[in-house]
Amino acid sequence: MRVTCAVPGDREHDLDLPADATYGDVARAVGYSVHEVSVLVDGTPVPEDAPVEADRVTVLRLVQGG
Repeated sequence: MRVTCAVPGDREHDLDLPADATYGDVARAVGYSVHEVSVLVDGTPVPEDAPVEADRVTVLRLVQGG
């Protein structure tokens, strides 16, 4: 399964994921823990354990240190 993942403030990632991937897998594939991001589909948060059904998602970082 091919998914395009936008990370605001970073870049877009083109991911090749297994057919049974979850939105949590998407977050991990771009280097984040599910505890520090929300995955959005069409601007709406989706559960981390839900199967990926969209070909385009946004991973939004919730907390940034600095």
